Amino acid sequence: MIENPLLRNLKSIYIYIIAWLFISALYFSMIYWGIKEPLSIAVPDSLIFNLLLAGLGLSFWYPAKFIQLDNQRFIRFLFTHISGSIISVIFWLAAGFLITGMLVSEQDAYSNFFFSTLAWRILVGVLFYFLVVSFYYVIIYYSEYQQKIAKEKELKNLITEAELRSLKFQINPHFIFNSLNSISSLTMSNPRSAQTMLLKLADFLRYTVSNNSKHMSRLEDELKNIKLYLEIEKIRFEEKFDFIEEVDEECRKVSVPNMLLQPLIENAIKHSVYEALNKVVIKLHCRHNKEFLNIEISNTVEKDSISKGTGTGLKNISERLLLHYGRSDLLKIVKQEGLFKVSLFIPVSGPAN
Repeated sequence: MIENPLLRNLKSIYIYIIAWLFISALYFSMIYWGIKEPLSIAVPDSLIFNLLLAGLGLSFWYPAKFIQLDNQRFIRFLFTHISGSIISVIFWLAAGFLITGMLVSEQDAYSNFFFSTLAWRILVGVLFYFLVVSFYYVIIYYSEYQQKIAKEKELKNLITEAELRSLKFQINPHFIFNSLNSISSLTMSNPRSAQTMLLKLADFLRYTVSNNSKHMSRLEDELKNIKLYLEIEKIRFEEKFDFIEEVDEECRKVSVPNMLLQPLIENAIKHSVYEALNKVVIKLHCRHNKEFLNIEISNTVEKDSISKGTGTGLKNISERLLLHYGRSDLLKIVKQEGLFKVSLFIPVSGPAN
């Protein structure tokens, strides 16, 4: 529960004091110039009653703090505050009358003045109680609303992070299993290549594990990881594919979702190189503009190869982009005769909040 907002900091305290000095001045003006009471009555009456009311205003925080509004117990809620206002007003009037009466010399005159203004004093006291308590309730419910929003945002971020991790973990095992199977085959036919592939796979996994907790990486780091991946695949497929990289220098420092591009390159290998009779050309192109980093990954395909695949990898990437940026229009797929191209539009402003 939040603390009394009027005592939260020195600024609030100063504002509260200044406000009551202003109210006391108005109160004094009404008694002295309006009702024409002498200074001996106007000064102590305005000081004592407003000082007590200021103190009571701070204490009203507690009923607002501990008496919560419940639709099923509204009558009880209302009755409790009506009782609280009556008790507060009685205490305020009794204490003010006794203290002020001890300070003034003309006690009979002050008694006549006090009882002649008793009705509007009661009215002011009751109104003051409900105004201050209402103010506290507004502060309490606004603070709880802000806390609720903050918790919902935190929960949403945790869920998003868990979903992102889940999506990344869907990709990595697929490549690892394929690589281990290839290494197993090479140990019999080409042990040296198997050893080289195993070392490169270890480097690839080291990068993956060390960056797994990150959601974003610089594009140049992702490109290094892609080249390491392709070196592993080169051992398996030798000259069956070529990789061409056309990346503007200003693109390299821009952050992109971690491990976002490697699955696209893996798809190109899986759906084009595996059964290709001719050499496959895989091309990565990147250009930078004010709003987006446009990354295009394309590969040549042979007839009928373009329709293969379940689309799980592309769906995975589309979901990751949606989670990162809150947009569903950041991935575009172009299928042409002899060419398959995926375009990514990475907002340069960064992930959505």
